[in-house]
Amino acid sequence: MPQQDDVKQIRSLIDDWAAGLRAKDAKRVKGHGTKDLVHFSLAPPLVADERGPYGLEKWFKTWDGPLGYELRDLEIVSSDGVAFSHSINHLTGTQRGEKKDLWFRSTLCFRKVDGEWKIAHEHESMPFLMDGSDKAAIDLNP
Repeated sequence: MPQQDDVKQIRSLIDDWAAGLRAKDAKRVKGHGTKDLVHFSLAPPLVADERGPYGLEKWFKTWDGPLGYELRDLEIVSSDGVAFSHSINHLTGTQRGEKKDLWFRSTLCFRKVDGEWKIAHEHESMPFLMDGSDKAAIDLNP
């Protein structure tokens, strides 16, 4: 039963983290991370330098109105104080006057810190075209 309880706790964490993204609440989102969280985001550089919520707040300001954020096919695996999840995520909204509708892959890694699950690593990715153009395949749908 402990692993089932851990999965339920992690699912609740993910739900609140995603709700924070939808609400554009950087402190709520960052509150679910460890102090040494490593983030491989869709945006450059290779490793995001997002100490504290301020980088996320800056990004939120580029969006007009609310964000849509959906996780599809979420799977969670937990064991002995570490866990991971993977999903296909859907981000929608209007950014700088342009409608966005983007599906991407997401992996979250968790660590139990003082009895509480925290996100220790975020990894977002998007396939790119293998035709030599090296362009991101932003028009894919599940």
